[in-house]
Amino acid sequence: MKEALDWLVSNWIENLAVLTGIVYIVLSVKQRISCWSFGIVSSVLYLFVFLQSKIYADMILQAYYVIMGFYGWIHWARMDTNNQKEELPVSKISMRQASVIGGITLVTFFCIAYFLIHFTDSPVPWVDAFTTSLSFTATWMLARKILEHWIIWVIVDLVSVGLFFNRGLYASIVLFLIFTVLALIGYLQWIKEWKSKTSL
Repeated sequence: MKEALDWLVSNWIENLAVLTGIVYIVLSVKQRISCWSFGIVSSVLYLFVFLQSKIYADMILQAYYVIMGFYGWIHWARMDTNNQKEELPVSKISMRQASVIGGITLVTFFCIAYFLIHFTDSPVPWVDAFTTSLSFTATWMLARKILEHWIIWVIVDLVSVGLFFNRGLYASIVLFLIFTVLALIGYLQWIKEWKSKTSL
């Protein structure tokens, strides 16, 4: 019991990042705009966690999450021409969007990997670059409420589980397993809503 309590206290930043991260995903599945505030807090905390663990690309990613948190918050709270709140609808990705986003993601992946290999002491540059580049893409897609971002998150979350095990971030393993389940639930809920809106 004492060991568990000591672990909770000594890893309080990671544990608080995990809790706020879970709230963020649950609220994003429900399409609640308040999800962004919890996402911002979780990302700020993870900045410190990943710096300490030498997962540098993911650390940079957390800074991006903070920026995208404010972007998503503003975009989800958009107003129509009559200054009335207008809900952003769920959409599916087009072939053109997929081509552009896929190309940008691929270039981002190789740029991040090159940087990690040549300018840092990262022990996991390729995996870190993979999860980071896909996460950049998925976060932008979430801010635009593009349905397929959930599929990308499932891939990122499962690969991240292996990465965090390698780096000894055990609380984060639990978080990302939960993220995987919530991403699947999110995909099912969002596709249900998309179908109901497109059938009108």
